[in-house]
Amino acid sequence: MAARAAGIASHLRAFADAEREAMPLWLPVAFGAGIALWFVAPLGSQRLAAAALLAALAAGAMLLRLRLAWLPLLFVLAGVGIAGLRSWQVAHPVLAARTIVTLHGRIEAVERRSDRDITRLVIAVAAPQDLPGRVRLTVRGDALPGLAPGATIAVRAALAPPAAAAVPGGYDFARRAWFAGIGATGFAMGPVVIERAAPPPGDMAAALATARARLTAHIRAAVPGAAGAVAAAFVTGDQGAIPLATAQAMRDSGLAHLLSISGLHIAVVVGGVIFLVRRSLALVPRLALAWPLKAIAIAAGAAAGLFYTLLAGAEVPTVRSILATLIVLLGVVVGREALSLRMLGAAAMLILLARPEALMGASFQLSFAAVVAIVALYESRLGRWLAGHDENDRWWHRLGRQLAALAVTGLVAEAALAPIGLFHFSRAGLYGVLANLVAIPLSSFIIMPLLGLALLADALGTMLFWPLVGAAMTLLIGLAEAAASLPGAVIRAPMMPMAAYACLIGGGLWLALWRGGWRWWGAPLVGTGLAIAAVAPVPDLYISGDGRHVGVVTPAGLALLRPRASDFLHDMWSDAAGTDTEMPIGPPPGQACSRDSCVATIERDGRRVRVLLTISRDLVAKPAFARACASADIIVSDRRLPNWCRPRWLKLDRPTLASSGALAIDLASGRVDSVAARSGDHPWSPGATEG
Repeated sequence: MAARAAGIASHLRAFADAEREAMPLWLPVAFGAGIALWFVAPLGSQRLAAAALLAALAAGAMLLRLRLAWLPLLFVLAGVGIAGLRSWQVAHPVLAARTIVTLHGRIEAVERRSDRDITRLVIAVAAPQDLPGRVRLTVRGDALPGLAPGATIAVRAALAPPAAAAVPGGYDFARRAWFAGIGATGFAMGPVVIERAAPPPGDMAAALATARARLTAHIRAAVPGAAGAVAAAFVTGDQGAIPLATAQAMRDSGLAHLLSISGLHIAVVVGGVIFLVRRSLALVPRLALAWPLKAIAIAAGAAAGLFYTLLAGAEVPTVRSILATLIVLLGVVVGREALSLRMLGAAAMLILLARPEALMGASFQLSFAAVVAIVALYESRLGRWLAGHDENDRWWHRLGRQLAALAVTGLVAEAALAPIGLFHFSRAGLYGVLANLVAIPLSSFIIMPLLGLALLADALGTMLFWPLVGAAMTLLIGLAEAAASLPGAVIRAPMMPMAAYACLIGGGLWLALWRGGWRWWGAPLVGTGLAIAAVAPVPDLYISGDGRHVGVVTPAGLALLRPRASDFLHDMWSDAAGTDTEMPIGPPPGQACSRDSCVATIERDGRRVRVLLTISRDLVAKPAFARACASADIIVSDRRLPNWCRPRWLKLDRPTLASSGALAIDLASGRVDSVAARSGDHPWSPGATEG
């Protein structure tokens, strides 16, 4: 027994020696795992029990002097704590019920969506008003030019609590609104009255937002149409004017990353400033001999990158990129290699310490996954060969190696991004590698320099370069549309279970972070995640949280009992079901509707289920409605139903759905999944905001 223990200890020491460089990389992973645990565990008692267990295990590992165990456990515990602390710090009132008010407040942010003819405003509500401190308001039609950050407005508005997820496990705007401090959303019912257009003196955030809006409008005026909207996104990150079809083509072709200000944009801006400053100063011999031009140029590039980050709105990909860039520049100044997985881990820790909720968003996961995969590739033996350079190589050998590097890099990045795209959006593009082989050089060496020259020429009073920018953007959009229209360009899949996603992410990190042969143990974990996702059942019914809509998953696609539903609901339910049809195919077979209700009979695995959906708000005679209730297995209604309405299985009326949120029902197993069950007692849960 003692010999076996000694052997295990020896293996652990050998493992620790071999992976000494890789072990610190798992500390940010452990921290993120703790944050994810806090968000995924629905009940406070579960989160508290998990924290207590982690603390006990860490204490036991400390007593046994197992540093390989207690330090990661403490980081997991710290992640749980920082997520809870952040939620407590941002706690704010949330509107309890729908209301109509005259709203007075100051505009904090403006998002114009020209493709939908709407403008979204984030408004800080002026006191005293019996309302949450911050609301998001949608203004339909042509927006006033004075709707800018810092302006004070008054408007008659219909407000409601932030919308919960449309499907259990789906995109949860209520969670996002909670951490953004937004306590209500709604739309303007009348004209917006601008009480004061100018922002108060010293409001730097409003000044930056105004400058961003003006620059966006200037670029769109110089380059009309979709090309101008995409050009504005390249410079300011504002994607509001991009047509829906163009945005979808960019996503399906794997080029959507070009629309958010991230590593490519920051690298071009910072690198361009460093090059120009250093070359310009070097033209003066006295400065070139006496001043540290390299350090000065790097400082100027860093300052330009920080300003660009603030101007672009400081979104997660931009912050991640500027943090990574600053660490790289620091490494260059001190003469050390900084472009490494440790640098990425440090950037992730900084973001998660400040905004732990970012971990749960697709933006954070996509941006870090791609970069981690690429850096891990080039720290491997294959990557070193791809990046190698031999003076004796002939030119075609070097060209072949560079082309191979581009292809392998694209494949690795797509492999890292595909599970995230499938989990969050139930879709992933197949031809992103090919499209990026053209799009990235086009963006890096043509589009971004042209945009810089066009803006510089504007300062000199000429519009010389904007037609060239428009032509380049049109070429990029055409490339995206061509790639997205290829046969089989998009993989559609039903909503991925959390267990499958955890296996895929864990296996991918295992493959990327370790150095020895045991890194390949991550492959079976990835395979397990794929298997779980492949066999996961697809719900047969989706019920909206307001009780107005029922979606039925059929072999031909998604059918709706009531055809009038929002595009957002269409998209969410179609994506969750993994159907190929973007819009509902119409009523399901066996449906019969009257002016008061719709009835559908659904057969699954030999089981017949009768679903009744109320439509009108008119009073229905009790004898007729009682018979309808008794003959239905499931009844769904957007109003409160009387106690004598008793279906055979589920009664889903307004009070029930207000507490449960949207539902997904598997008829074969009888499993009913709800948004409230997923979010538990988190403050953004449907039950938490119920009046």
